[in-house]
Amino acid sequence: MIQIKNKTLSNELYFILLAIGFSAFFSGMEIAFVSANKLRIELDKKQGIFASRIVKVFTGNGAQYISTMLVGNNVALVIYGVLMASILDPVIREYTDSEMIVLFVQTIISTLIILVTAEFLPKTLFRVNPNKILNFFSVPLWLIYYLLYPISKLTIWISSFLLKLVLKVDILDEKEQTVFSRHDLDHIIDASQPEIETKDDIEHDIKLFQNALDFSQVKLRECVVPRTELIALEISNSIDKLKQKFIESGLSKILIYKGSIDNIIGYVQSPDLFHNPKDIGSMIKSMIIVPETMPANK
Repeated sequence: MIQIKNKTLSNELYFILLAIGFSAFFSGMEIAFVSANKLRIELDKKQGIFASRIVKVFTGNGAQYISTMLVGNNVALVIYGVLMASILDPVIREYTDSEMIVLFVQTIISTLIILVTAEFLPKTLFRVNPNKILNFFSVPLWLIYYLLYPISKLTIWISSFLLKLVLKVDILDEKEQTVFSRHDLDHIIDASQPEIETKDDIEHDIKLFQNALDFSQVKLRECVVPRTELIALEISNSIDKLKQKFIESGLSKILIYKGSIDNIIGYVQSPDLFHNPKDIGSMIKSMIIVPETMPANK
């Protein structure tokens, strides 16, 4: 009888560990999906990486993926709770017969164990390199995704029905689109820099790309060119002189002044030269006057 009881206990412990493992897996994969760089996934898919093709299916159905992870996690937690109660109940009852105390102690012990092992640890670890983790577990994820598909689909439908009934919001009509954020671009650039330190040309392009990303934070006052460095031309000059100025400066726009460089009256663009203008005056475009505090990207 004792042998059977010990065998039953060992089986319960085995299934508890299994339930904790699955709960940790689902929690970790949920945070990995949320933290993953969507642009990196798209780039890996373009390169023909098989795992990224599977992950791209998940990113295209984000609500379905999250729902699947939640369903799997909840199933694992229910199994864990039932088995933990069956193990802890007789142990706690050796010290008290109060149902409230038994329930309270069971809840505290079970919650602490599951929070540490299936919430804090996996979510911290899986967030370190979410893209690699998603690729590594892509095949088992794909199997679980389609295994739990009917349940998660039903869950989404019920949630949508309740939202539409109570809040008048129809989320089923909203199409999911993969949006690449500035954070995704920054992450790609930062990750690629160590690999190209010896490649000056590529490093220069990366720097330009970074500057473009930071452009929205730049104020016009930071772009102001000192008066002595202005490249401009007097309006009375010939078209040939203007062409020469474009060639020497390498610019596509040149300021035009009348009499003194302090009297800027407009600017001209190099493409307008293809229209065979008669003089500089016929090419001039009016200047836009803006405050120096305005963002440069506006």
